[in-house]
Amino acid sequence: MTAFRPSRRAGLLAALSLALLAACAPRERAPAPPVVVFAAASLTDALGEIAADYERDTGQAVRLSFAASGAVARQVEAGAPAEVVVLADKPWMDRLQAAGRVQPASRLDLLGNRLVLVAARDTVVEGEPLEWLRRTGGRLVIGDPDSVPAGAYAREWLQKTGRWDAVSAALVTAADVRAVRAFVARGEGQLGVIYRSDATGFDEVRVVAEPPAADQPAIVYPAALATGATPAASEFLAHLRSPQAASIFRRHGFEPLS
Repeated sequence: MTAFRPSRRAGLLAALSLALLAACAPRERAPAPPVVVFAAASLTDALGEIAADYERDTGQAVRLSFAASGAVARQVEAGAPAEVVVLADKPWMDRLQAAGRVQPASRLDLLGNRLVLVAARDTVVEGEPLEWLRRTGGRLVIGDPDSVPAGAYAREWLQKTGRWDAVSAALVTAADVRAVRAFVARGEGQLGVIYRSDATGFDEVRVVAEPPAADQPAIVYPAALATGATPAASEFLAHLRSPQAASIFRRHGFEPLS
């Protein structure tokens, strides 16, 4: 009895069938690269929550980098790989726009904020806070006005109300608004000027005064796409104006702008 041997043609057909099956088999897609967001330090908590929800709901990863707005702007200007930029004041965004680092058509005013004067949780402040500070020889901590918008806003408020000269000798400057808060919480400064959003939900400091609306600087957070941003970055920027994101921003003490 002769053993069965497949013909050469049958072997070729079998190999072709296997190749077709392999071609039709589902392939695992490489994960999409993350959207890279450079943002002001005061946005750390709110943007962290928004990005986590966005990644959970869409599968699109978001990588966040935070620093003082001046530091962020200088990094982006120097070529850092940002796709979405959110700063705490307009002049630094103006600088990036003039340098061709952001797309002017994408730029928008995303958020507002307010200044507050804070002390450590257990500090007893007697009378008007800045007068108490003068009497006790304490220190007032603000962000560096030359690079930290919160510091520039603090200086604007103090100058507008005629207090700048009186407190200048007591000033301590910090690298960003979160550092201001930390200095006050540790007792390294008796009072600090920070954003209302940075006092919200942080129990180590308490608000001892909030300038009235007439004395508040116009605090605006602009956002824009960096030059060369991906469509995924554009979608995330659009999400920052969504009702879901607005709800999170409000809970963290910001004022979403229409």
